[in-house]
Order: sequence, then C-alpha cells, then structure tokens
Amino acid sequence: MTTILDGKRTSNALMADLQTEVSALKKQGVTPGLAVVLVGNDPASAIYVRNKQRRADQLGIHSVMRTLPSTAMQAEVLAVVAELNADESIDGILVQLPLPKQVDPDAVVAAINPAKDVDGFHANNVGRLWENNPGVVASTPFGIMALLKHYGIEVAGKRAVIIGRSNIVGRPMAALLLNVDATVTITHSKTRDLFAVTREADILVVAIGRAKFVTADAVKPGAVVIDVGMDRDAAGKLVGDVDFDSVSKVASAITPVPGGVGPMTIAALMIQTVELAKRHHHG
Repeated sequence: MTTILDGKRTSNALMADLQTEVSALKKQGVTPGLAVVLVGNDPASAIYVRNKQRRADQLGIHSVMRTLPSTAMQAEVLAVVAELNADESIDGILVQLPLPKQVDPDAVVAAINPAKDVDGFHANNVGRLWENNPGVVASTPFGIMALLKHYGIEVAGKRAVIIGRSNIVGRPMAALLLNVDATVTITHSKTRDLFAVTREADILVVAIGRAKFVTADAVKPGAVVIDVGMDRDAAGKLVGDVDFDSVSKVASAITPVPGGVGPMTIAALMIQTVELAKRHHHG
C-alpha cells in the first residue's frame, strides 16, 4: 500500500507543538512578529498571504500585512523593507513573490536584514545552508524535510532527484538533502533523457510547474514522490506536477495536491518565525 504523506495532518501536529512554544514565549514577554509585504494583486499570492496570516493568528503570532499597489516603484518597496528592518516588534519579514516587473526581486531580498529573512532567500542565509550551517532556509524545502522526518522516511544514502532548479525550491532542496547524506541530482529543462534520471530516484521531488508532468513510467517502483506543483488541469481542477492516479500505484509514498506540500510550507514559515523571535530576543 502506498503511504499518502498528509501535509495537512502533519502541519496541524507541528502547529499544536508550536502553539505551546508561542504561549511560553509570551509568558516571558516575547510575542513573535511576522510581516508580509504584498505588492500588486496577483490572486494566487493573495490566497497564500491570507493563509499565512490566518495560521499566524491561530498561533498567537503578531502578524502585520503591508500591501502596495502593482504600480509601486522599487524605492517604495525598499522603504517598507527598511521600516520593517527597524521595527523591534517584527522578527520575520517575507516579501511575497513574484513582484511586478518594475521591482527587482534580488535588490528587495538583499535589503532584508538576514536576521529577519524568514524566507531564507538572502545570500547570507543561502551561503550558510550550502556550508551545512543553516540559519533560516526556504519554507517549502524546510517543510518537505519536516514531512519526511514525520513519516520516518530515511534519507541518508538514498538517491534523490529534483526536477527544477529554482532558488525557492530546487536549489535549497538539494542542499538540505545533501546535508543529511543523500546523493543528489538536480534536473531541469536542459537535462537529457530526463526520465532515465528520475527512474533512478529513491526520493523524487518535482517542482517544474507543469500539470501531471511526471507519470508512472518515470518513477522507480517503491520511490518516495514529493509533488510541489500547484497547477490547473483542463477542467480547472487544482492538480500537481505528478500524475497522482498513476504514480500512486508505483510509489511507496506520495504527497497529494492539495494537502501535501502546501500546508507544510506555511508550517515551516511559522516555525522559523518563532525561531527568529527566540534568536532576536534571547540571542
């Protein structure tokens, strides 16, 4: 039988523990603070931000939302980041990507104080991750590692293949897996005979943004399959990058879409916000 890696249930269990931690911090006079900056009106971004805020409120985390119009210039976004850097009540800053074309995301990320960079995208935090001395790391890979741990899936010595090389998922995912002794291959649009590579994977992480791209014939029987995709099929239904119906028949474990990686990403964000608050206030 294939194990369904239930991100919703796992994140709820992690959040119950985190709520206890937040309550203990509040008794010490520390309320973790998270600021989310949203530029423009991208509907997917708005949903993500709303879910993040809802989870923060449930946990008792102080959450601040800064919304700027899609016409906002880079200087305006940088001014908001500078203000949040200086705000002692804020421990974590997240600028929701993508940004409108007139705003350089690299410049915005570089402007965030690395000690408040809850998304783990600042060059300082990326460097620390690759040195195997991680501080904060990108939320989606962090959440995936927490999900594997929750289900007792051994990573050391396994062949791990990642489809996708973004700074948000593919690259930090590779570093995290490497740091726990997996043998890691990153594949991408220029990889030759892609599915010959994926068929060797004991752990396959798919983050390519193409609906049902990975089918059963691309997966080694017994592999663990992590689907990071959030796509719409022809009928408008939310699906992943993996063809769940066929792959679930050959994989030993698989994440569903929705309810797999998504809830774990938000849980990771909350866990790291609390971690930053502890470092900020307790050193």
